[in-house]
Amino acid sequence: MTVDELKKINEHFYDEVFRRRNIDAIDDLLTDDFVEHAPAPGQSPGREGVKEFIGQVLAAFPDLDLEIERVIAEGDTVAATLRFTGTHQGEFAGLPATGRRATVTMTEMTRFRDGRCAEHWGVADMAGLMAQLGAPPGGGF
Repeated sequence: MTVDELKKINEHFYDEVFRRRNIDAIDDLLTDDFVEHAPAPGQSPGREGVKEFIGQVLAAFPDLDLEIERVIAEGDTVAATLRFTGTHQGEFAGLPATGRRATVTMTEMTRFRDGRCAEHWGVADMAGLMAQLGAPPGGGF
């Protein structure tokens, strides 16, 4: 696959899962042996863990909007910088809904195999997000 094809597959993941809220698509978009290298605390391994975590995020921030700020691809890997914005309307990381709008940035890298996500690494500004939500220092993540 070309790097442009990988970028399109990567964007399709964001479109389908986050913008269309189709969590079940994860079964087709991730390999059977998918590895999450940066799981959230308590996140189950593999595709099921991804589905659970993204489901929790979308439930907590039902109006979540995703902006892709930058994408770089080389070989079988795509790196992206993302900006998520939404209103905290449900429990997230043990914090009850606050009704506050918040924005979090994330930088992630995904390795693809046969057109599907095989491995993922990600770093999000969770401390900044929790501060925006009014969580006490050290709370949540």
